[in-house]
Amino acid sequence: MKDGPNIIGIAALIGDHARAEVLTALMSGMALTATELADIAGVTKQTISAHLAKLVDAGLLAVEAQGRHRYFRLADDDVAQLLESLMNVAFRTGAIRLRSSPREPALRKARVCYDHLAGELGVLVYEGLLARGAFTPDAAGLRLTEAGSAMMQAIGVDLAAAGTRRAFCRTCLDWSERRHHLAGTLGDALLARFEELGWARRSLDSRVVTFSEAGEQALRAWVD
Repeated sequence: MKDGPNIIGIAALIGDHARAEVLTALMSGMALTATELADIAGVTKQTISAHLAKLVDAGLLAVEAQGRHRYFRLADDDVAQLLESLMNVAFRTGAIRLRSSPREPALRKARVCYDHLAGELGVLVYEGLLARGAFTPDAAGLRLTEAGSAMMQAIGVDLAAAGTRRAFCRTCLDWSERRHHLAGTLGDALLARFEELGWARRSLDSRVVTFSEAGEQALRAWVD
């Protein structure tokens, strides 16, 4: 007997080398053009157009037109969560790249996971908040406690704005640390606030998030 949704089509789409490179690149949370994605995937513009059309039709990507350009991004948080889970399984089973990028250490330190902070510092934030009683479990995953709300207010996170869409706060298994970091709209709001405070900045050409020395010290002091 065959039960549940059929995953063959989605798995086949993601399993193609060029499409996998596109989806991984879009985990940065940025929207990219077909030309940029063709360079990343190492294929021609004609080939990438066919790949992108399939991903859009399957609901894995969304596309937005601005002037003469069309920008592609991951369709939603569910797609990002699926990709991060696949990365975790791939890493656990030894499916690593034969030639790692020079950015690999920086990616492990801190990176964007769609719209929230991942890597060593992402795990540090979640575990530090958890240790200080910032969360309590609920039916939706996690709920911010009074202590957690006070911590957010201490660094200027607008909780009203952060709670307006999708899951407010949930965990996401980090592929490089093999522990959880914080996702959801609260994770999104926190990363944005770290940038506003000048603690961190996102790289324009990768998923790397770079914290200044002072920024990392401030981050560690906040969750300690």
